[in-house]
Amino acid sequence: MRKWGPLIAVCLGACILLVDVTIVNVALPSMARDLGASFASLQWVIDAYALALAALLLAAGAFADRYGHRRAYVGGLALFAVASLVCGVAPDAGVLIAARAVQGIGGAAMFATAPALLLASYQGRDRGTAFGLWGATNGAAAAAGPLLGGVLTQRISWPVIFWINLPVAVVAIVLSRRFMAADRPVAVGRKNRIDLPGAATFSVAAGALVHGLIRGSDDGWGSPGTLVSYAVAALALVAFVVVEHRTAHRGETPMLDLALLRNASFAGLLTGALLLQASAFGCLALLSLWLQSLAGLAPIGAGLALTPLAAASFLVSAVTGRHIQRLSPRLPIGLGLLLAAAGMLLLRAGMSEGASATSLTWGLVVTGLGVGLATPVLVSAATSAVPRQRAGMAGGAINTARQLGMTLAIAVLGAVFASNAATTLTDGELPHAADAADALASGQANEVIASAPAGHREAAADLAHQAFAAGLDRVFLLSALAAAVGAVAVLLLVRTAPGSGRTSEAAGKVSTPART
Repeated sequence: MRKWGPLIAVCLGACILLVDVTIVNVALPSMARDLGASFASLQWVIDAYALALAALLLAAGAFADRYGHRRAYVGGLALFAVASLVCGVAPDAGVLIAARAVQGIGGAAMFATAPALLLASYQGRDRGTAFGLWGATNGAAAAAGPLLGGVLTQRISWPVIFWINLPVAVVAIVLSRRFMAADRPVAVGRKNRIDLPGAATFSVAAGALVHGLIRGSDDGWGSPGTLVSYAVAALALVAFVVVEHRTAHRGETPMLDLALLRNASFAGLLTGALLLQASAFGCLALLSLWLQSLAGLAPIGAGLALTPLAAASFLVSAVTGRHIQRLSPRLPIGLGLLLAAAGMLLLRAGMSEGASATSLTWGLVVTGLGVGLATPVLVSAATSAVPRQRAGMAGGAINTARQLGMTLAIAVLGAVFASNAATTLTDGELPHAADAADALASGQANEVIASAPAGHREAAADLAHQAFAAGLDRVFLLSALAAAVGAVAVLLLVRTAPGSGRTSEAAGKVSTPART
């Protein structure tokens, strides 16, 4: 137990961290009914967690390097557990969203420190075994999320999907404190100062952009609140660039070295990571709502219907993960993105007003194959594409791009869905079409149908099916285009040689003093 205690502690943290990314999707209709949540609120229930996770990953890694990885990991677990408790007792959507954001802060500390803890705890063959089991746990957690969420929501209630985190977090904390060596904090110096201005401006830019996308769908794209959000996002992004440039110029370590973006391989990988996560996972919340509100499935059935994507991803990663590391990374990543695009087109082909859950299976499987092929290579390729002293920063940037991609996709695709659904409902002469589209997207299709006059409810049901199918049609098409763009970017820009471990560009930056 002493030998594998650190691995068990890290894997337990990975379970609750990654399960909470997907477990919420299946519970959204139940949350909407119990809390009276709008479609925008449901988007924020998912996005608040993913956004906090994305915005704080790099800063959390720098904090852990300074004050100790075990301390940061245990603190992240404790914060995650407390936030999970609050999520389960939230009286309204606002409290739930705030607690989800706090969950994301704790998750960032856990996610950023896990690799360093495994590196410090294991050597040689044991290290390879530890990382292999940790990676398999990550895949299994993602695969289990929808089904576990369905079981707990249907058999007990949706708050339990959060409360189940508490005993797992307590066990992980006990194991961490007992079996992990306490690393010493690094002395605070000018070069290793935490880039708090960079973290703050990046968080404001990402948050304001997502807020504008979600608010624009509700209030209109030209509304004052929406325009203010976009203006704040633009100003914060400019401030982030200025802050990072000045930080690097002073000889300190920025949150993101902007010079890395001039590396074509790294820029291609960053684009691929963002668009892979956006295209493959941005539509899942809408699919879950459709499965339960119009396809007639209970939460468990909806979880099972969504499982093929994560299961295919896990199987491909487990079977091919070791072998594809010997290939040029642009091949598995580019092919993975193309498969994700093909999977989205299959989903689009299967979606109609009379579609059932089985209509989604092959599209989800093909998308999962693409995710499983591309994901294991992303971080290793990114760290190989930059100078060695920036490898940790590159890995953190890739994980940040992945989380940010899903966050932005949920907002963008939600807006696309609502717009197209409202157009269909308007063409069908349904009164208050915009409100009805919002209700459909909140999983309240039955309420929309019941609100129609008694003699028109069958027609209202047909119209609701048509509106949801029309909205998802555009969502799948946009997701396929995003994956295809990511594939082109990776295939054209990434130039890491197979088995080399580094690009010639990155190696040159390390070995040539003038270029360094």
